[in-house]
Amino acid sequence: MEFSWISETKEPEKVRLFLKARGVSHRMFSQIKHFGGKIVVEGREVFTNDYVKNGEKITIFMPPERENVELDADFTDPLKVVFEDKNFLIVDKPAFVTTVPGHADRKTTLVNMIKAHLIQEKADSLVPHVVTRLDRDTSGLVLLAKHKFAHALLNDALMEHHDIEKFYVALVSGNFQEDHGMIDEPIGRIEGDFIRRQVRQDGKRSVTEYWVEKRFDNFTQLRIQLHTGRTHQIRVHMAWAGHPLIGDVLYGGPHSKLISRQALHASEMIFFDPFANKNQHFNAGLPDDIQRIIEAENY
Repeated sequence: MEFSWISETKEPEKVRLFLKARGVSHRMFSQIKHFGGKIVVEGREVFTNDYVKNGEKITIFMPPERENVELDADFTDPLKVVFEDKNFLIVDKPAFVTTVPGHADRKTTLVNMIKAHLIQEKADSLVPHVVTRLDRDTSGLVLLAKHKFAHALLNDALMEHHDIEKFYVALVSGNFQEDHGMIDEPIGRIEGDFIRRQVRQDGKRSVTEYWVEKRFDNFTQLRIQLHTGRTHQIRVHMAWAGHPLIGDVLYGGPHSKLISRQALHASEMIFFDPFANKNQHFNAGLPDDIQRIIEAENY
């Protein structure tokens, strides 16, 4: 796999510095050097201490990624692709599908489904790189990189600059009084509990912003943006605020015959695409179970 740029620097610049400014990490330089990659300027192979001049084309050739042969491909369920190019894949994950393989499920996760999709597409790489993930019972948009360079660039954006914006639709019990608000409360594990989290002062800073979309008799439809990415963040913050999600049994949410999970859907995503050099904006429509509650106007 190859990636190219045209130098626009007025003065000659070292190849290493030029590429580092475009997201090529120390680890990637090492992989290029030791596993069959190369760096080429205007058709000639160069070293990282060589120089690239204004107007010259510089290309990196990444070594192929080794397929994880222990990861099964799951062809049984169709993948709902929202967007795909040679760098990124965005899918609308259904509820009750785990994002990545683990002890409980190694064969039917979203990553297994994506490997099957890549095989069918005859992709250059069969190694899916998960950038964002969702709880098993949360539906909606998940972003994946199709190669390690794209993954590294988006991981940097996510960790350092928070350049990935994620919005959710949530149906919460009760009536939110404020039309808009920010919950800035730290979240940590409940002692002795491997799964559940809670607001606690020794936890990690967690920031959730919300807007009321519509109020119903016994629940409120919210639009939520995560400014941090803690496990179960929305579910914990809504329970702490006294408005647990409908169907969220784990955090005290009310039972509903219309839905068998927490009423939470990752509906919108905005991220800066470093290859297209622009913001990408995607949406996923509401799933049937959440739509049923809204149409019934009662859970």
